[in-house]
Amino acid sequence: MVDRASASISIDAPVERILAVIADFVGYPAWSSEVKSVQILASDAEGRGTQVTFVMDAGVVKDTYTLAYDWSAPDRVSWQLVRAQLQKAQEGAYILRAEGAGTLVTYELAVDLAIPMLGLFKRKAERMIIDTALKGLKQHVEQR
Repeated sequence: MVDRASASISIDAPVERILAVIADFVGYPAWSSEVKSVQILASDAEGRGTQVTFVMDAGVVKDTYTLAYDWSAPDRVSWQLVRAQLQKAQEGAYILRAEGAGTLVTYELAVDLAIPMLGLFKRKAERMIIDTALKGLKQHVEQR
């Protein structure tokens, strides 16, 4: 797997509320502008998606892909690529750490594309995806 990009943001909400928004995949297009549509293929006993297909348009990177999610940690959700049109690999995670009344959310992402792309452009696309997702998550959670 390639280098992992990451960024963090403080959100004025408890870990549980943020995890509930992260688990609401159908709601992603409302707060994550790159996500155009979502289909949940499989869920765990708590109703959280364990295999989810996304249609994404992040400018330079457009893809339809399926991710497998791991909800086993109480303060972390991680995923890995099952299949995609443009990506060879994707690994990522939201890591949440309580901070007073709020939560520090870190988003980690590593993507390997099936097509050649200069590392500079790929890292820029990863950072754009991470930054947009974190800002959208914060705004959506804090407005609820």
